[in-house]
Amino acid sequence: MGIFSGIAQDSWGNGAALPAVRIRGVINPVLAEFVTTALDAANRNQAPAFLIELDTPGGLDQAMRRIIQGLLNSPAPVIVYVSPSGSRAASAGALIALAADFAVMAPGTNIGAARPVRLGGGGEGKEDAALMDKVVQDAVAYARGIAQQRGRNAQWAEDIVRRSVSTPAEEALELKVIDFIAEDQEDLLRLLDGRRYLRKGEEKRLETSALQVVYQEMGWRQQILNTISDPNVAYMLLMLGILGIFFEISQPGAIFPGAIGAIALLLSFLGFQTLPINYVGALLILLGIVLFVLEVKVTSYGMLTIGGLASMTFGSLILIETAEPYLQISRAVILAAVAVTAVFLLLVLFFVVRTQRARFISGLEALVGEKGEAVSDLSPFGKVFVHGEYWNAFSARPVSQGEGVEVVGIRNNLQLEVAPLPNRGGFSIEG
Repeated sequence: MGIFSGIAQDSWGNGAALPAVRIRGVINPVLAEFVTTALDAANRNQAPAFLIELDTPGGLDQAMRRIIQGLLNSPAPVIVYVSPSGSRAASAGALIALAADFAVMAPGTNIGAARPVRLGGGGEGKEDAALMDKVVQDAVAYARGIAQQRGRNAQWAEDIVRRSVSTPAEEALELKVIDFIAEDQEDLLRLLDGRRYLRKGEEKRLETSALQVVYQEMGWRQQILNTISDPNVAYMLLMLGILGIFFEISQPGAIFPGAIGAIALLLSFLGFQTLPINYVGALLILLGIVLFVLEVKVTSYGMLTIGGLASMTFGSLILIETAEPYLQISRAVILAAVAVTAVFLLLVLFFVVRTQRARFISGLEALVGEKGEAVSDLSPFGKVFVHGEYWNAFSARPVSQGEGVEVVGIRNNLQLEVAPLPNRGGFSIEG
């Protein structure tokens, strides 16, 4: 079964189906893999064309270039349709549209604003400015090259990189950035019919009047990876992993929280590998974890917990440092995660302290607090009758035979430490 499983294999050659994918959201490596795999499948099955419906704020450079490379080398003509109305092909999306054989926009859409943005922070020194200038120059050359190859407005392509120009659909058509404007999918297929394109210097004609658009959806693996690539989802998985492992450390043997925490932590790492990480932020979060663990082992009266929460909060705020809003972690998500973490830690510490202060109910320690009777004088050593048994005992104060005693501790060699009770003769030995 092929990637477009809903279509018979023999329908590709007769033009019955137009394979299509939707790009909605940030362009990341997972989405790039999905698009290029679908395009390869369409070409293997000799599809008459390939359609990409586009609505994106942009994305990562490497992912964008992988998609564009597939578009420029596709035997089948590629159609990029910025749709529906209100959508945009911004940043990386603009260059993907430029790379298509046919670039089309719906009314009320816009395209452009492709200036490169530094990811992961950086200084403002001369070296940083020089490096950024090189990045911009490279992006300008790349954009102009794509526009020239597809016969589009190369100056506009340069402007969207240098000056972050963004253009509405009607103006883009006037500037020869796109081929035409289509109201909807039916209008798109009608206007595409009979259009000509070049392949290896040979002019070919596109026939779309009999085509039926068939969309390919991501598989479950790609859907999971695409979901966890969202900065907010990856961050929440990170927090869940931290809480699970902390609970396992504070309450050894629970197993389930530790297992869930480890899985969540690994999934968060998988998501963060596609995002620009600030390592100072990551180290601050790691420091917060260390302080939380120390709180369980060291009596700090909550100071380590406060320090851990502060470290985690600051680390979260700078974990992903970029000017692109779609790559940032929501402040509301950070606030909620820190608040939940604080409540969870307080509950765990409450139960830990309560357990540590609880009176033993088994073993020798359970005898502490028990009352009995001295069966011999204790000065300071002797014997007592406690809990139905005779014990060797020690008392810091003299105790007379028959006097009531209370166990206050356990000494070496199974010897009880006792103290005399205020009243005498409260106990008797039978038999």
